[in-house]
Amino acid sequence: MKVTLSYSQISAAFATVALTFFSSALLADDLEEIQKRGVLRHLGVSYANFVSYIDQNDFQYLTGLDVEIVQGFAESIGVEYQYVPAQWNNVFGKLIGQDAQFTNNALTLGKQVPIEGDLIANGVTILEWRTQIADFSTDYFPSAVWLIAKTESDLKPIQPSGSSAKDIVQVKQLMRGKDVLAMEHSCLDPNLYQLYDTGANIILPEQQRKLSEMVPAVLNSNAESTLLDVPDTLIALEKWPGEIKVIGPVSEEQRMAAVFRKDSPNLRIEFNKYLSKIKKDGSYNKLVEKYYPSVFYFYEGYFTEGSKSKL
Repeated sequence: MKVTLSYSQISAAFATVALTFFSSALLADDLEEIQKRGVLRHLGVSYANFVSYIDQNDFQYLTGLDVEIVQGFAESIGVEYQYVPAQWNNVFGKLIGQDAQFTNNALTLGKQVPIEGDLIANGVTILEWRTQIADFSTDYFPSAVWLIAKTESDLKPIQPSGSSAKDIVQVKQLMRGKDVLAMEHSCLDPNLYQLYDTGANIILPEQQRKLSEMVPAVLNSNAESTLLDVPDTLIALEKWPGEIKVIGPVSEEQRMAAVFRKDSPNLRIEFNKYLSKIKKDGSYNKLVEKYYPSVFYFYEGYFTEGSKSKL
């Protein structure tokens, strides 16, 4: 049977085949292919001191804990470093080649998108829905999600009970009837912690907001309180001393790590080897002290070899 296609149909068909082939080729990129290419592409979202831009002398410099870790890793495998900026709502798509969203407490996979990076590293919290679509490295930073309010708010910090589960219950009870700023597609997604069941008025930004903008929104009275994770809280307490207070946790203890495609196992293994090396030689703790000096006060045990800390 003979099939006649118009020029536009032929072009569309060719584009589809080319995209499929191109995407498949990129999906196959693992350590060996990246070393042949000569470039490691670091996907990141500007966040806290993991990935940051500093303006200096009319130039913008990229800096941060994860920037330095991935730059060191790239050097260790003999390739150049390249940073690829992303947002919370598209960074996983840029890694795996398919749009992935966590909406209404469920993972939703959408259209195919171009793959733009080889790993994600920007203080990414290990969450169950994310493990369904990608693999994480060994964790290397502790976290949790806390409720933060302005100092003059009538919300009062809880008295720790010695049980994180009981503390979370206390905080959720305090949230009833309160405005709470949250952010979908991130570790501050209210669906992750069943916050719609608390009776709180959950406020979601109309536009994609940076995590660094959550506290300023509270200080500007856009909401009485906000969710915030540990790294951003540590920075906020230093940046706005006396202006905010920690009410208590809304999550159990969490961990952060780098993220890899499921078909890049060798790249992840090599990254874990590099991470183990810099932890053992002390250079990792020096980086942590550079970007998060106060974290040792809260999580001293975590940064001791073979030890884990508790909130």
